[in-house]
Amino acid sequence: MRRTLSAYEPVVGAHSISQLRQLATDLAGARVVHVNSTREGGGVAEILTWLIPLMNDLELEASWEVIEGSDEFYRVTKAFHNALQGSSQPLTGKMIEAYERTLEMNAVRLRPILSEADFVFIHDPQPAGLFDLCPHKKGIWLWRCHIDVSHPNRRFWQYLKSKVSSYHASIFSMPDFAQSLPHPQFLIAPSIDPLSEKNCELTDSEIAATLERLGVPDDLPILTQISRFDRFKDPVGVIEAFNRLSPSIHARLVLAGGGATDDPEGAAVLQEVRESVNGNGRIHVLELPPDVHRTINALQRASTAVLQKSTKEGFGLTVTEAMWKGKPVIGGNVGGIRMQVHSHHTGFLINTPEGAALRIQELLRSPALAERMGRQAKAFVTENFLLNRHLREYLTLMLGVRRGLTNHLVAH
Repeated sequence: MRRTLSAYEPVVGAHSISQLRQLATDLAGARVVHVNSTREGGGVAEILTWLIPLMNDLELEASWEVIEGSDEFYRVTKAFHNALQGSSQPLTGKMIEAYERTLEMNAVRLRPILSEADFVFIHDPQPAGLFDLCPHKKGIWLWRCHIDVSHPNRRFWQYLKSKVSSYHASIFSMPDFAQSLPHPQFLIAPSIDPLSEKNCELTDSEIAATLERLGVPDDLPILTQISRFDRFKDPVGVIEAFNRLSPSIHARLVLAGGGATDDPEGAAVLQEVRESVNGNGRIHVLELPPDVHRTINALQRASTAVLQKSTKEGFGLTVTEAMWKGKPVIGGNVGGIRMQVHSHHTGFLINTPEGAALRIQELLRSPALAERMGRQAKAFVTENFLLNRHLREYLTLMLGVRRGLTNHLVAH
């Protein structure tokens, strides 16, 4: 369902909506194009799903384009994703050739749209090479990096840097991710849509019916991790943590998620997870399609606590979603999770399965603590990670970059 900004007034307030409309006045009619690698699966697609309609509601002309590629291309870009988050692997000439050939084919289709846009936002490494393939561009190009590139594989980063250095600016989710680039860099943290099917209020009966349909009994406290089946999300480590709980602690663990169309490793990781369950009837592994947002919503709301035991994480919108629902989060002490989970306040940051098990036990043994942390978590998201703040920062950035670039050209 495509909403207008007025629908959000009861959540974020009329003043916030008025501020957005005022900011957008000088951008009315601007052609804005966002480009990424998939329309479903992952946080970037979720953000663009609400961002494009709301930009259009503000009288910008916003659109969303998706690059297309073969399985070989997505294997290469997955290798890029892993290497930029620190994995050690070689960058071969064949990989570069597959990457560049695919982008050249996409450029033929996208060049007319991108060349005429006033603002182009290129999301993550997959489409980054498009800048050099659109020589007659008229607008401002910004590279938006959503992943943790704080300690990248240097060879991969040097190659990617050669592709993004010519952009007018780049955007990262937090200061630790920024890299040395010859242009301005900006920080915009992601956010959630509080009215989406994944985040809206649900009745108790719908939550109960969802659990029954999924085959998850509600006889014990439920612990849940929602994420793609990706090694950096460490679902096997979550199972290890669950298996380390004291025999006196009785709970169920739900690992739910799926894949993204640009992630070819998901099936192998899912198989590893299923093997790690090893017959434990209190562990429920759910492979979900990308469009079951109310199901994910119900699972999070049914949980006593939510885990996100990532070993690398760009931001972690599943953390934001759980906190919005008043749930304490036990999260890996990495990336954007550190921006959201404040130990002993909105949840706990952990580094090991042993640490995760310890914190799970603490929350399960103290329902009052879990409830207090959940209230604080929701308040923190309300203040910092809803879409009105995110959209405001996009508008402010566009105005600032356009004005700064104009002033630079006038001065020279």
